[in-house]
Amino acid sequence: MASPPLQFAAAPLLLLLLLVAVVPAARSSRVFSVTDYGAAGDGSRYDTVAIQAAVDDCAAAGGGRVLLPAPGNYLTATVHLRSRVVLEVAPGARLLGGTRQADYPPESRRWYVVLAENTTGAGITGGGEINGQGGAFVVTPSEVKNVMVSWNATGDCLGDECRPRLVGFIDSKDVRIHDITLNQPAYWCLHLVRCDNTVIRNVSIFGDFKSPNNDGIDITDSNNTVITDCHIDTGDDALCPKSSAGPVYNLTATNCWIRTKSCAIKFGSASFFNFNKLVFDNITIVDSHRGLGMQIRDGGNVSDVLFSNIKMSTRYYHPLWWGRAEPIYITTCSRYPDSKEGTISDIRFINISSVSENGVFLAGSKHGLLRNLKFKNVDLTYKRWTNYPGGLYDYRPGCEKMVKHKTGGMMLEHISGLEIDNVRMRWARGNLKGWDVNPILFRPSTIDKLSFHDWQSVEVQ
Repeated sequence: MASPPLQFAAAPLLLLLLLVAVVPAARSSRVFSVTDYGAAGDGSRYDTVAIQAAVDDCAAAGGGRVLLPAPGNYLTATVHLRSRVVLEVAPGARLLGGTRQADYPPESRRWYVVLAENTTGAGITGGGEINGQGGAFVVTPSEVKNVMVSWNATGDCLGDECRPRLVGFIDSKDVRIHDITLNQPAYWCLHLVRCDNTVIRNVSIFGDFKSPNNDGIDITDSNNTVITDCHIDTGDDALCPKSSAGPVYNLTATNCWIRTKSCAIKFGSASFFNFNKLVFDNITIVDSHRGLGMQIRDGGNVSDVLFSNIKMSTRYYHPLWWGRAEPIYITTCSRYPDSKEGTISDIRFINISSVSENGVFLAGSKHGLLRNLKFKNVDLTYKRWTNYPGGLYDYRPGCEKMVKHKTGGMMLEHISGLEIDNVRMRWARGNLKGWDVNPILFRPSTIDKLSFHDWQSVEVQ
């Protein structure tokens, strides 16, 4: 009989195999080259009309591929994909997003360089690049954190995050995105909204490491999603499930490499609905501000999540960036005093190793407990190598915000059910500036059902 972790992972991994296997079916022999429609590809003249005409003719013909041939730099306003149309950006070709607000639809929710709405079988591929020209949106460059432009004058978008995303699929199904580079987004890079049956494979994402809000892949209210063989190197959160208007379930991410100045894998912080049956396997996280994170702030619940076969290093960056070098950060609390508190339950961490400047942070809340967490075959190495100060816990957004606190290997509060099996804590001798070298810190009145088996805390060179 299979062990519990394998039983848990079987359904999502079967989904991965089934979805990846059908990716070639989206291809068609019909090819519509944008140069046949008058695209110049010189990077200065807008090719929007030619690209959109090719997309529309392809859709009218029943589907196929719209080719951006190389060499070429195709400058465009928003391109609207249609059902059964695959945008193919050839190796050596680039699709460049416009940098004027007039290049995008009036509604800020539709600000994307490439946008598919209510489509079936649409996709992007080709081996080339889609580039958002994010540098053009920097108002004040900074070695710490760039200040970005915000198109908020009309009132349709409020605040300081009013910029176009790079690629968006909204209310779509059978989405296929593979073998493409997504580069320099001005805001979020790849966004799924209320999508079903999506495969993202062999996608490389590069965002400015000094620019905020350039998330890698945001999965909002979308289900039956597979992300595999991706490389994500960006300033803000890398893989980010969010539940704003509906649940997120059956998400599998595997074989990915991530570096971020924020959180590598982050649930939330939009978390109004439930997250269920998510798997993250065989992932490498490098020099990130936070590794595996959950920011549940809006009353949604999280259950049945597996993190397995993950190697990571987490370090401090400037505190203007959310994160405090935690390898694992699982939190639930209310965003506002009158908000509902969600629960987090049945979370497994199997075969995890980390080298980190801070400890594991597991914090539920009075009415939003963490329940049934399991750590098995986990190796945690603690050392300091940057000069940023420690001694703070980061509850942002909302909650208690930043709190001064002793630093330990694990900080625990408001937990019912924690199993630790074959867990090693290794403390680097001479590299623990600001640490109390306390393996476990917790508030006794908020913790019950703890189980320790084969647990060690040792000092190493």
